[in-house]
Amino acid sequence: MRPIEISEVREYVEKNIGSFHKKRLASLEQLELSIILKRKNPYLFKAKNILTAQDLVKGLLDAYLSSQEETIFGDFLEGLAVFICQRVYNGRKSSAEGADLEFEKDNIIYVVSIKSGPNWGNSRQIARMRDDFKKAKRILRSNISQKNIVAINGCCYGREKKSDKGDYLKYKENALALAENRIRYFNKIYQFWLNAINIKNQKTRWGSCSRKGNLNFNYKIALLPLQLADYIIVHELCHLGEFNHSRKFWDLVGKTIPDYGLLRNELRKGKYDQARQL
Repeated sequence: MRPIEISEVREYVEKNIGSFHKKRLASLEQLELSIILKRKNPYLFKAKNILTAQDLVKGLLDAYLSSQEETIFGDFLEGLAVFICQRVYNGRKSSAEGADLEFEKDNIIYVVSIKSGPNWGNSRQIARMRDDFKKAKRILRSNISQKNIVAINGCCYGREKKSDKGDYLKYKENALALAENRIRYFNKIYQFWLNAINIKNQKTRWGSCSRKGNLNFNYKIALLPLQLADYIIVHELCHLGEFNHSRKFWDLVGKTIPDYGLLRNELRKGKYDQARQL
């Protein structure tokens, strides 16, 4: 990671903001009033007491420009986000469908869909974005199997009064996919029976195992480097064989995570939350 100077951002904006205005003018030049009129309910304008042709055309143009400008400016913001990420994290524009940006930080691959505004998307658009994220992660995992992949809905601007940004809901699906994939991988060796895998918003634990065969993990495993997430997942998986912290238990962990001691200490350094519970 390298810091970016505000002068670099200003220079990018000055060079590229002209494209926003050119696209805006091009959109107006292609505009045909007859096509717009077919899309609008004529009774709406009557209800708004629009009586003259001048007011009608102005209202149509204002509505058209407002929707078009949001899309065009969103493209500009996407380019700016990619530019900044290239400078700071050596990121790149994503080739995956539905994703705009990819970059790596702390051994985690982030896939970002760049959106305009703090409250982007209706339920259908968000559902489609999640499907696109799943496809993108499957493709990336086939090429980068040893790294954690996190998908992000990246909104470019806007302020919210709530300090809680809903991280649990944002990362729950990522954490579940990670836990399921890594348990499937490691359990080929252990062959333990398990009942269910759950992702929770725990305040003091990275994970837990119940006598019913349920493995529970904190959603924040999705934000850890893969080797640390693997240690947490294997730790809980091995409790299915030894429901204690005996020598036999640690020998089980060591079968697939031989450096578990170093990873355990790394978690306990205080850099990560919930660290004292493993």
